[in-house]
Amino acid sequence: MQINKETANNVAEFLLQIKAIELNKNQPFTWASGWHSPIYCDNRKTLSFPKVRTFIRQKFVETILEHFGQVDVIAGVATGGIAQAALIAQEMELPLIYVRSSSKGHGLQNMIEGNVEAGQRVVVIEDLISTGMSSLKAVTALREKGCNVVGMVAIFTYGFETARQNFIQHNCPLYTLSDYDSMVEVAVEKEYINPEDINSLKSWREDPANWNVLV
Repeated sequence: MQINKETANNVAEFLLQIKAIELNKNQPFTWASGWHSPIYCDNRKTLSFPKVRTFIRQKFVETILEHFGQVDVIAGVATGGIAQAALIAQEMELPLIYVRSSSKGHGLQNMIEGNVEAGQRVVVIEDLISTGMSSLKAVTALREKGCNVVGMVAIFTYGFETARQNFIQHNCPLYTLSDYDSMVEVAVEKEYINPEDINSLKSWREDPANWNVLV
């Protein structure tokens, strides 16, 4: 999950500015998993801000070219990765496909939408990485189709150890534009949070299922 530090801080600041990331340890958010969390991230908001959207698109393209070289197809993961992938594919003049979370229940029952052929070099685009399992499900579907998935690029990762292990096990390199540590650093510097909140935020990342708001 390598990142460019300058890019990571710039993206983190953008996400905080537009409230794509919100922090509140005193009134935690509840995730679909049931976890209580001091952070909520909705990177779809970046699409509504042209300056932010353009910066993220450019950094995605730079990251892809730097780490993967020439690729044949851009694949977005439904739903958050689709719009980002479309912007990237347009910029790079490449074909776009997207991968559903599960096969469509009617018609051709596709899980992969769009045209892709066995052997093509594919990079997968996500907006957010938590455990990574839903994202890696898309990687598996593409590989079963015969695609050469060279890796994944995402806007933001929480940096959970379980995610790191999952990507290693699936032999899928992951690069993110920003991450949790960079976000916390920028949030303190720009006074989105108080320095005394750092321990609570770090303890949540270490054990989100059992995080105590009073830490």
